[in-house]
Amino acid sequence: MLVLDFVSTVRATRSGLLDTLSDVSGMTEWGRARTAELGLSADFTATETLRREVVELRQGVRALFAKAVAPGPVSSADADRLPGFAASLDLVNAAAFAAPLAPRLDWPAEGVPSATSVPAGEAAESPRIRAALAASAIDLLAGPYRERLRACPAPRCVLYFAKEHPRQEWCSVGCGNRARAARHYHQHRDR
Repeated sequence: MLVLDFVSTVRATRSGLLDTLSDVSGMTEWGRARTAELGLSADFTATETLRREVVELRQGVRALFAKAVAPGPVSSADADRLPGFAASLDLVNAAAFAAPLAPRLDWPAEGVPSATSVPAGEAAESPRIRAALAASAIDLLAGPYRERLRACPAPRCVLYFAKEHPRQEWCSVGCGNRARAARHYHQHRDR
């Protein structure tokens, strides 16, 4: 899901938090890897203004995710730096409205039909990218996936994920292993 990939541009490493979108080159690389979903050309190059606007939207989406997982714990990456709920809701809706998307039916001669979303009119690059990201967030938050949205509780993890099966507790096997090892350590530390 595009929006989960988007909010996961902030993640934890052994040396601390890593923000994929912390500079223009990171934003350019991230955008080029998602040209189809974002409606970008293969030679997309981000600007500092676009990067700042996309990061601002990401923080708004993360604030909405924090509300969606409540009363569970939110991601520790930026829980203390998230914008307010009302401002985040307004930001996501404004981004989606800035470049409305429309469904387009694609039907190759030797294949099955598929639907894609394309800008409903001419829009500059930044509003188009933010609209695609905001639309993905709205789809998740207004649909059945919202009930499956979780913040990973593993030590040092800051990711959100959609719970795929009833027993899933962490975003990945690695996080599950880290959480079990930490629990074992704490249980046997004082013996």
